[in-house]
Amino acid sequence: MLQSKPREDSYLHKGLRKQLVQILRDKGITDEKVLDAINTIPRHFFLDPAFERQAYEDRAFPISADQTISQPFTVAHQTQLLQIKKFDKVLEIGTGSAYQACVLAKLGVTLFTIERQRVLYDHVAQYFFLKEYPNIKRFYGDGYEGLPSYGPFDKIIVTAAAPYIPPKLVEQLKPGGIFVVPVGEGNAQKMLKITKDAQGKIHEENTGNFSFVPMLPGKNK
Repeated sequence: MLQSKPREDSYLHKGLRKQLVQILRDKGITDEKVLDAINTIPRHFFLDPAFERQAYEDRAFPISADQTISQPFTVAHQTQLLQIKKFDKVLEIGTGSAYQACVLAKLGVTLFTIERQRVLYDHVAQYFFLKEYPNIKRFYGDGYEGLPSYGPFDKIIVTAAAPYIPPKLVEQLKPGGIFVVPVGEGNAQKMLKITKDAQGKIHEENTGNFSFVPMLPGKNK
């Protein structure tokens, strides 16, 4: 559970993060800005205190509302695919624990993030660490709808498995923008990197198989 009061970030935690970063390097993450963000952000802050040491293993963990905090490699891979530039306007679908959101915010973007689970949306509001990132703007809503009144966006990231590429999100992507989304049903999905060219044409690249919880429509009260 996310904590409303600050927790310790010890030398042990920092050492474990350095080990995690090396694991991500070995798995092919090359973007130094992404690696630095993961090395900086205390992932154990986003998990129950019982998992402080395990927080730096390269695996997903369950959080509230039957959701998960993604595996660090997945976070790094999706973020690297976005080719983030400082001051990018980014839309994230699926705030979850807000760990991915904080990684993006650390890279200097203006982040608009949507969560459909009310319990998670309310819980994250109490999270002390978000005060570090005033560039995160949170919304409770339906990710399939996006945020048309705030778009278009330079980059879009989806952190749940969509059964198809959501067309309204494609509409909200700027020409020249990048949209990263896991697509497919069942136990594994294709991680697609979608780019929109200057004429508005869409190009897809499959970057590998990953496993996510399903992206569901509507809002869950």
